[in-house]
Amino acid sequence: MVEHLKRQRVLNMLEVFYSGDIEGALARCSDDINFVANAPVDFLPHLGHRRGKAEVREMWQIVHARYSGMRYEVPIIVAEGDKVAANIRVFFRKSSNSRIVQFDIAAFYTLRDGRITQIREIMDSFDLVQQVLERDIAAALNEGKPDKS
Repeated sequence: MVEHLKRQRVLNMLEVFYSGDIEGALARCSDDINFVANAPVDFLPHLGHRRGKAEVREMWQIVHARYSGMRYEVPIIVAEGDKVAANIRVFFRKSSNSRIVQFDIAAFYTLRDGRITQIREIMDSFDLVQQVLERDIAAALNEGKPDKS
């Protein structure tokens, strides 16, 4: 029964975050929240490692400023002990040109005393960077390489 409650706490935080209520999402996190997203910070500088509510708030504000609309789906969520794992499919509308960026995140949460203390996100950052830059990076990397024939 406790795992169901922890699962629901993560779902509640996601609902509040994607609705645009950053402070409401932060209220569901501990003061010492630790956020890690494996992503190339040269292209996505707001991601990477963030510690504490101030740093997480700043990152989330950047995300919400860059995207005019956000929605998500959680096809899989599993809880065990103080850990919750979720497969999240996100759809962000870019503020600059209204294009949709969609990608999957494997998100892992740790809870303590009813609050989220750690968020670790793993995503296909290659695909995400291509969508954000609106450029085929694989083609660009292959330009100038000798033909394999």
